[in-house]
Amino acid sequence: MPEYVLDWNRYTEAAINVACEGTVLLENHNNTLPIRKGASVALFGRMQSHYYKSGTGSGGMVNVEHTVDIREGLAKSGRVILDQELIDIYDKWEEKNPVDPGIGWGNEKWSQNEMPLEENLVKEVAERNEYALIVIARTAGEDRDNTTDKGSLRLQDSEEDMIAKVTKAFEKTIVLLNTGNIIDMSFVTDYRPAAVLYVWQCGMIGGIATAKILTGEVNPSGLLTDTIAKKIADYPSTPYFGDKDSIKDKYTEDIFVGYRYFSTFAPEKVMYPFGYGLSYTTFDTSGAEMDVRDDRIIVKARVTNLGEVSGKKTVLIFAKAPRGALAKPAKVLAGFEKTYEIMPGGTCTVRIEIPLKYLASFDDDGRAGLGTGWILEKGIYDLNIGGDSLNSDITLSFTIDTSRNIEPLEPVLAPVEELDRFTADENGRLVFEKAPLRTKDYLKELSAGVPEEIAQTGDKGIKLIDVKNGDADMDDFIAQLSDEDLSLIIRGEGMSCPKVTTGTAGGFAGVAKEINAMGVPAVCCSDGPSGMRIDSGKKAFSIPNGTCIASTFNIAAVESLFGWFGIEMISNRVDTILGPGLNIHRHPLNGRNFEYFSEDPLVSGKMAAAQIRALEQNGVTCTIKHFCVNNRETRRRDMDSVVSERALREVYLRGFEIAVKEGGARSIMTCYNRVNGTYGASNYEMNTMLLREQWGFTGITMTDWWAYIIDIPAANMHHALREHAAMARAQNDLYMVCSSVDRKYIDDTDCYEELKKGTGITRAELQRNARNIVTFAMNTPAMDRLNGVKTEVKHIDCPFKNESVDVDTDYFYDISENPVIDITRQVDTSTGKDFIFGITCDENGVYDMEFTASSELGELAQIPMTLYFTSIPFTVVTWNGTNGEEATKTAKLAVNSRHIVLRAHLGAPGVKLLSLKFTRTGPITETTFDELFKEEDK
Repeated sequence: MPEYVLDWNRYTEAAINVACEGTVLLENHNNTLPIRKGASVALFGRMQSHYYKSGTGSGGMVNVEHTVDIREGLAKSGRVILDQELIDIYDKWEEKNPVDPGIGWGNEKWSQNEMPLEENLVKEVAERNEYALIVIARTAGEDRDNTTDKGSLRLQDSEEDMIAKVTKAFEKTIVLLNTGNIIDMSFVTDYRPAAVLYVWQCGMIGGIATAKILTGEVNPSGLLTDTIAKKIADYPSTPYFGDKDSIKDKYTEDIFVGYRYFSTFAPEKVMYPFGYGLSYTTFDTSGAEMDVRDDRIIVKARVTNLGEVSGKKTVLIFAKAPRGALAKPAKVLAGFEKTYEIMPGGTCTVRIEIPLKYLASFDDDGRAGLGTGWILEKGIYDLNIGGDSLNSDITLSFTIDTSRNIEPLEPVLAPVEELDRFTADENGRLVFEKAPLRTKDYLKELSAGVPEEIAQTGDKGIKLIDVKNGDADMDDFIAQLSDEDLSLIIRGEGMSCPKVTTGTAGGFAGVAKEINAMGVPAVCCSDGPSGMRIDSGKKAFSIPNGTCIASTFNIAAVESLFGWFGIEMISNRVDTILGPGLNIHRHPLNGRNFEYFSEDPLVSGKMAAAQIRALEQNGVTCTIKHFCVNNRETRRRDMDSVVSERALREVYLRGFEIAVKEGGARSIMTCYNRVNGTYGASNYEMNTMLLREQWGFTGITMTDWWAYIIDIPAANMHHALREHAAMARAQNDLYMVCSSVDRKYIDDTDCYEELKKGTGITRAELQRNARNIVTFAMNTPAMDRLNGVKTEVKHIDCPFKNESVDVDTDYFYDISENPVIDITRQVDTSTGKDFIFGITCDENGVYDMEFTASSELGELAQIPMTLYFTSIPFTVVTWNGTNGEEATKTAKLAVNSRHIVLRAHLGAPGVKLLSLKFTRTGPITETTFDELFKEEDK
């Protein structure tokens, strides 16, 4: 019996370490930080006690028992004295001005209204405190891009007023940015606070990490993974990003994304460059040397700590390639390495390997005269070592005498419509050129690479475990699959598939009973870039977000964290986590930037590869996403990303390629959007030609949840999508997700129909997809569980002291058979416990949910009950005390799936829910969800 030990203390330490190493210190005038031990500190900003542990949407919905906020972290550090009188003022104001989380999907507030500050109060507080800490917090996420409005990218008037008054009264003012992404930083110039830090969104331990940095227990070593420009208009993608009136998302800036643009054309517009970050000590980088080999360069350098405290230093290497037939950015990150903790006066030698491909440019039209592919042009190559994207400590150079195509590749994924793109003329000035267009219809050759059809044999008694043990051939196993099996195995089931861990995103592979009977396990996947989302109410560990993780530049620290995360996955019977996200920070307004790593693909790819390697050590894995160019949330499901093949290869696909080739990725989620005219879900060039034939990928691909495949359906009718044949032909293996994977619903999609008619999809193509799926499933913990191999996870000091939900929990009620649920048989909510349950329903539609309850409280008592639909709050019902009498309350619910997990959360003890009755009142229409979840942005 395999046994794993989940030491929650070490897991927590690994998360705190990543959070600390990802914190970026931008300003520290007069060595304001670290705060001296025993100093008096005044905390300003209401979010001091409402820490944003992550962004919103599927990437942040982790159910935790407790999140340590910044106030709590400082108080428990024991190193500073917080001004309790000021804390009491904030807490009293909070009683009448509670945080407004927003109701419904995508309706979260970017920020919360700030408490007004009187100047006299600030002056009084300044007289009794040495330091002032100001907390500014922001969130954003799925279906929720940022805007340039105040309270989103920019400060609210009340926040700006707070900073103005506090910096005027205090000499030592420190601004903490609890955000998922960079925001407008003009306040630094306007008010000049003594210190500024990005503390990001670091999960449930964020406040602990922030306190360690502020008090000097840990020396900050994080670096920016994005360029912070002086103005939002300075970003090259600003004119082309997020047009609500157009589905065309044109990548006119081409390869000149982030620092690639600023270092080439506009260094004067940079406020903080990519790779910038301060420390409490000073480092010197010296003694650099390089060894140029046939396929790589090895650089060594010495890093010496010149200061009085220990610390870590990341050495970045930027390459400058010669201008030839291909225009190039002035700087491209080629490698990085972080030192260990260097003691004062100590020296660490770093060694960085740079494959020559990292220095090559992709020629998408053969202009270099060497065909299409990765080109190393002749000339002098400079390696800028140390520093950031604008400044370096050392420059080494080498020469390539002859241009060569180091990886010839057939062009794929080129635009199909005219696209102007940035380039540089011979004098280095920004000009435009036409991007090359697609000249070949690869779909006509679609069948050329499909393996021959395997003659069907019917059930021969071969189980998948026989293939895994080497007792049978995979072809013989596949031959047993009927046309019905082949049509069903490409469907995943969810959300909240009852055949896997309750409340997770879905199950796939062996979810149909006939396929499961052949020994194919039901594989569990869970949302999880910031920790596991389990809608059953089960607690999980919330980890630092993608931006913070990348800002560490520490591969070893990331691997350590995800090693523990992998064991937690095993304990929850989750086989693959839906993350990390590898989309590029093309623009600061992308709402999901918190999930993603950087504006740079090398950092992104290296961080993803580290996570994959760590999880795979425990037999679980990642599903990297969203493949590809899903770099905004506005109209994400119907937008068409129009982008050159060169920009795709060098920027937007590069991280995925590294994750596949260096990390061994074996599961990929495709994007919602079109890529040059074709949806990612049905894009043959992307999913077969590039991914499998050119990169050698052998794993599975799955759609994003309810992705469009060919056409845009009626609004909110995403559960009725039928075009699975087009998806499968492109070798996107799995449609995620269907309400139920069962033979009685075989005609819900077009695959079985096309097979019977002999038109469209072929049996050989579906057998190919089935092979991909069962090969993946065969190498998961789910396979072991199905075959009786029990895995035990021993927990040491689990922090979830009040955990009441078991991984085996099955709270599903079939309301088609019995529409009334006796709640008292499951839980006594009068104690304050949540009522968490799932429903199975054969008929979609709008339902009335009639709750019956009683309360011993008096009639003046008011207790709010928030109802959650798969962890999304969708309405609030308020109960009054009933003096022991029964009362009823009704809420509406749109049932759009056969399986749904719901939660009723009572704001306080005192209300005993007795029963719940479901009554269907009508069908779901195009306006149903807007009517149920409607809430104006504020």
